[in-house]
Amino acid sequence: MITVAWITLTAPLVAAALILLVTRTNKPLAAGLAILSSLISAVGGWAIFLSKTTGEFTAFNWVDLGDFTIPVGLALDPLSRTMLVIVTSISPLVFIFSLGYMKKEEGYWRYFAGLALFLFSMLGIVLANNLVMMYIFWELVGVSSYILIGHYFQKDSAADAAKQAFLVNRIGDFGFMLGILLLWLATGSTTFSLVNAPNDSGPLHSIHLLLPVAVILIFCGTVGKSAQFPLHVWLPNSMEGPTPVSSLLHAATMVAAGVFLLARIFPLVEASPVAADIIAWIGAITALGAGILAIGQDDIKRILAYSTISQLGYMVTGAGLAFSAALPMFHLFTHAFFKCLLFLSAGSVIIGMHHEQDIWKMGGLKNKMPLTFLAYMAGMLALSGCPGLSGYFSKDLIMSYAWESHRAIFWVVVVAAGLTPFYMARQALVVFFGTPRSDHAKHAQESPAVMVVPLLILAIPAVIAGWPLFQHIFFPPDFGSLEEPHVPFFVPYIFLSAFVLGIALAVAIYRNPLNDPLRIPILQHRFYIDAVYDWAVANIQGGFARLCSFLDRWFINGVLVQGTATVVWTLGFALRFLQLGNLQAYALFFGAGVVGLIYLLLR
Repeated sequence: MITVAWITLTAPLVAAALILLVTRTNKPLAAGLAILSSLISAVGGWAIFLSKTTGEFTAFNWVDLGDFTIPVGLALDPLSRTMLVIVTSISPLVFIFSLGYMKKEEGYWRYFAGLALFLFSMLGIVLANNLVMMYIFWELVGVSSYILIGHYFQKDSAADAAKQAFLVNRIGDFGFMLGILLLWLATGSTTFSLVNAPNDSGPLHSIHLLLPVAVILIFCGTVGKSAQFPLHVWLPNSMEGPTPVSSLLHAATMVAAGVFLLARIFPLVEASPVAADIIAWIGAITALGAGILAIGQDDIKRILAYSTISQLGYMVTGAGLAFSAALPMFHLFTHAFFKCLLFLSAGSVIIGMHHEQDIWKMGGLKNKMPLTFLAYMAGMLALSGCPGLSGYFSKDLIMSYAWESHRAIFWVVVVAAGLTPFYMARQALVVFFGTPRSDHAKHAQESPAVMVVPLLILAIPAVIAGWPLFQHIFFPPDFGSLEEPHVPFFVPYIFLSAFVLGIALAVAIYRNPLNDPLRIPILQHRFYIDAVYDWAVANIQGGFARLCSFLDRWFINGVLVQGTATVVWTLGFALRFLQLGNLQAYALFFGAGVVGLIYLLLR
């Protein structure tokens, strides 16, 4: 299985290299290599999962300086095996969907090379057996996502979104790097098995605040990658990339990496109540805030983007509740399928609408695009927490544990849970029901089979992935407990009431309006957070840069460097007039000096 794991990891990298070097003028071959590599990784991922191979395997030490070693190896444990199934099962479907979506787009080979490189980077995060190796692949994910988000780099908005995603993630990654260094100083290792090993007498646990500081610093990486408040701003703007990219990066893989990181260091989170509370609160605030913002969006993809941020907030809250690593990973597992389905359904709608993304220019598409409509409804109901569908089991489990451990967080996530069916039903009603609001909507057609078939395949796990049978298969007892907590009988009815109330309000308000009756400026402008960041960059950072430039030009360069040089030059220029090469002038200077000296002595 170790050989299979290495093949699973490197197949997309080989495909990316071949696409860039060989197939730049052959579109079918470029797409075929990328899809083949994703299928190889999928077969390898499932083989590893079914083999139940467990352990850490080191190939060699990349750095070996005595006390400091950085191994290059793989971790095959229940966490990596389940995450491997998620990533490798969804990737081929997105790659195949891209055949139809990107058919007429420029940069075809560049797009598929970027997808393959991204898949390699994400698999590296999943399989890494130490923090440094994970960090290297973590940065590779940032690079490949920059390439994919900025695919339409001719558009200023796409180029800006790619730069913003890259830079904002670097802020969180800097904290992640400091956390890795702190853990190494405290434990002498970066491998997960040793870092997570219980050692109450070690410096990590015995030095006051060292453990929570280390955990919070590593959590900064999650805040960046998983778009948690206040570093959430990059994810909605990254919708400038192609829709399949949004589906792959922002539903199942890239944004899930932050939650996966918390699961990787879960023993440390569990051992630090202070850090766990901070993590849980940031997740809850993000879930609620993003849910509110989704109500005010008109772009079909941007609504789903804020939905992703909100659901990631649930996962981070689940990790912060510190019951089991399986709790956030279970919601990550179900969310991956129904959110990928929703993004691809949005992509199908966008193609049918000739790349129109404003939901208020759509309407009546359920009859024009029936298969896309059915797939979308499956994903929408699963995301909203409809009883019996996958999201109901995973999301409500997090809320049940919140009831048991933190009532304030419980009510925050319950309100967020009520917002989810509201804004998702709003989107469904405006896009698929009512009457067409534009010529594109009147003449929309169902997408080709190469796009519809992946939707229908994804609809199956989107519905059933959370059922108890699959909980036991993908989350065995050695992964962590998913046992239902003992809560009062009325708590499940709170969840059901939130779902029903959200749907009912959406139906009452958005049955067939021609424009948005709840147009709230503060939501449309996203709480003005982006504007505040723009102001801070332009004025605080820009002002500091201008001050540094002024000091450098006029004080350091003008006074200290050029000023001293000018003084020396001036003195030299003046003194050279005393060296005229004329004996009569020298005699005159000499005589004047003697007279002056006599005058001073007489005084």
